[in-house]
Amino acid sequence: MEKRPGLHLLQKTNPTVMKKKWMLVLIVLSTFAGVLRAQDRIITGKVTSQDDGSTIPGVNVTLKYSSTGVVTDGTGNYSIKVPQKGGVLVFAFIGLITKEVTIGSKSIINVAMGSDVKSLNEVIVTGNGYSSPKDKRKAGAQQNVDYAIRGMVSGVAMDREEQQQQYNTEEYDGINENIFHGALQNPLSTFSIDVDAASYSNMRRYIQNGQRPPVDAVRIEEMVNYFDYDYKQPKGEDPFSVYTEISTAPWNEKHKLVHIGLQGKIIPTENLPASNLVFLIDVSGSMDAPNKLPLLKASFKMLVEQLREEDRVAIVVYAGAAGVVLPSTSGSDKRAIIDALENLHAGGSTAGGAGIELAYSIAKQNFRQGGNNRVVLATDGDFNVGESSNGGMERLIEKKREDGIFLTALGFGMGNYKDSKMETLADKGNGNYAYIDNILEAQKVLVNEFGGTMFTIAKDVKIQVEFNPSKVQAYRLIGYENRMLKSEDFNNDKKDAGELGSGHTVTALYEIIPVGVESDFYKIDELKYQKTKVTASANSSSELMTIKLRYKKPDSDVSKLIVHAVIDGNTSLSATSEDFRWSASVAAFGMLLRDSEFVKGFSYDKVLKLAQASRGDDKNGYRAEFINLVKSMGLVASR
Repeated sequence: MEKRPGLHLLQKTNPTVMKKKWMLVLIVLSTFAGVLRAQDRIITGKVTSQDDGSTIPGVNVTLKYSSTGVVTDGTGNYSIKVPQKGGVLVFAFIGLITKEVTIGSKSIINVAMGSDVKSLNEVIVTGNGYSSPKDKRKAGAQQNVDYAIRGMVSGVAMDREEQQQQYNTEEYDGINENIFHGALQNPLSTFSIDVDAASYSNMRRYIQNGQRPPVDAVRIEEMVNYFDYDYKQPKGEDPFSVYTEISTAPWNEKHKLVHIGLQGKIIPTENLPASNLVFLIDVSGSMDAPNKLPLLKASFKMLVEQLREEDRVAIVVYAGAAGVVLPSTSGSDKRAIIDALENLHAGGSTAGGAGIELAYSIAKQNFRQGGNNRVVLATDGDFNVGESSNGGMERLIEKKREDGIFLTALGFGMGNYKDSKMETLADKGNGNYAYIDNILEAQKVLVNEFGGTMFTIAKDVKIQVEFNPSKVQAYRLIGYENRMLKSEDFNNDKKDAGELGSGHTVTALYEIIPVGVESDFYKIDELKYQKTKVTASANSSSELMTIKLRYKKPDSDVSKLIVHAVIDGNTSLSATSEDFRWSASVAAFGMLLRDSEFVKGFSYDKVLKLAQASRGDDKNGYRAEFINLVKSMGLVASR
């Protein structure tokens, strides 16, 4: 039989020659793949105001239908990598009209953005419900606005019929605002620190949707602590430094404001202990929305990219039941971790309690002595199968923290969001809590603040302030209502408190009524049956107050004490640091959103001026974004 030429040549070819040919083919394919990768290109540009031509920092620039996004820098410039084929860039900023620009063949895209007053005026949320600024709707029409609006992150709008099927069942714990206490009768103020920032991004989400956030959704301490402050790094053995500053309260010139700041030690990523992480992901039916499971997947991919070879990750999911979809895997095998995330789909009920049990069990099985052992929970908090009550979840998580495993809670979604449950889990689980409303917030929490979110440097951090009654008539802590402790809790090492992460800052503010000042907010009669006198030592002291702090090392059950005395230097407000005035502006904004009696004479315009004058270095645009939030609420309030 005659041999075919092709087969004859193949049989005669030397193996060494064949090997060289295959190597050549591989080189060509590799080069071709490199060419494809090189087809990504960089788009740059500047974003300015259509009204006055000024540059706008903090604008969200995203590639439509992708997780790629950046923010404009302090001078309004941006740089973003896009595919060679182009696509559409979306420019979004609170209070401005969102713009979409087709890339085409352009490499420089400058954009001018105009004010969007109409969207901010469409829906105003009052304390009891919703009302239109134009007229009073009938009850049935008003109810239509009370439904959750999904898909804002991806820009997908729901039609009216679908909106009407979505009831707003979000839950928030009630907050009773702190009042003034007499320094003579109640000289001690004790509370747990709070590094959570979920309230800020959740509040932002409401305002971006043209709504006023519910009063109980506004936790002022979380708004203040959303921002970084320029505190000095600790130099001694303690994992954090203490900073204080005192001046006039911007909203009441008769009162004073005390600013207390803690700066956690920054530990370089390469020096962080190895991690044993368990991703606990809610894949129930309630997560089937663009701003829930899809955003969650994109967020966790960012987190995976931060992992090292020595880090390990397991993935547990729960819907009607809980199960393991990825056993503990090295951080170097990013493809396996990402593939497991990509294969997740939403459906079924929500057995959150079973998921927590399983996740902590997996974390315990892979426990790393001296390492970072942590469950990362991602959910909308809407548990409805098995243990689901706030009290039951609290007891469950308190028991689990005894194993030395920390918790990070990441909230997603709207309409049925259970903020109260998420806050409880984080508080009781030796953890922190963030609300992720868009991909840029995910980048902030899981990339920019990776160390602070994932690595605890001090646990059970408590603060106790003793006021000198010879100088302080009355005081009140601004915010931290859900973090208040009894005086005797300060020295009780069994009492749980807040955790501080690598590089985290914590800020607390006290409003003070000085001795001799008449104030409408504090009037108390003299006691009939007993007298409390100020000691001679207090009268002769120049100290306004003494701050005491207790903390434990992450692997210790015994606390350490730090004492810091504070003297009032009578600094004018204009001479204070930018950090002092910035924190005051954020606190004032929070009080206005809460309709606080303590800022009745203040306004959004005054908050705006205070914030604009203290923005400082804002490389990520977070402070510029806040300023625009204030502008937005000012427009709503003026109509």
